[in-house]
Amino acid sequence: MTGIDFVSTPDAPAAIGPYSQAVVHGGLVHCSGQVALDPTSGEIVAGGVAAQADRALRNLAAVLEAAGSSLGQVLKCNVYLVDMADFAVVNEVYASHYASHRPARACVAVAALPKGALVEIDCVAAKS
Repeated sequence: MTGIDFVSTPDAPAAIGPYSQAVVHGGLVHCSGQVALDPTSGEIVAGGVAAQADRALRNLAAVLEAAGSSLGQVLKCNVYLVDMADFAVVNEVYASHYASHRPARACVAVAALPKGALVEIDCVAAKS
């Protein structure tokens, strides 16, 4: 498959299945979902949904950087929550990572996430 690049960085958790951290094609970076795994320990971070949302976004930022992009170039995010009661807290953390940049976004409730995570976030971004 020509023109397709697979992204892998040690600054974000390794994929826990048969997928890539991100795939770059046609000037776009398609990031796989990130949960709050610490890249070093491979464990979910402590501190509840706010800490998990922060870690998931920092993991996404690391993958985007490895792909030649950044959170400031994100076009669309999908946010998955185990409990919609966490929406306001996650929204606050999310906003702190994007400043005035406001990508399109969907947020849905799910029954469960990998490793018992409370939140997962994926995105599509433009490549620099």
